[in-house]
Amino acid sequence: MGTKETEACGRCGVSSVVDTVEEEGERSATNPFEGERIEIAESEARSVLRHEVFIRKVTARLNRVVLRLTYSR
Repeated sequence: MGTKETEACGRCGVSSVVDTVEEEGERSATNPFEGERIEIAESEARSVLRHEVFIRKVTARLNRVVLRLTYSR
């Protein structure tokens, strides 16, 4: 293990896992933890957001139905 500066943002625990995986030779094609910031592709973020928006809409509809059934509105 060489001397290495720790991150000030709190991602030290995640970085140590990434370092261990890299040492074992299981390196992935892209590493979002390289560099000063954690970055992911915009397409990945959008795919996650689609699911979140869908779940929020379903939850809102269920809440409206339950309120109607509960309070007879």
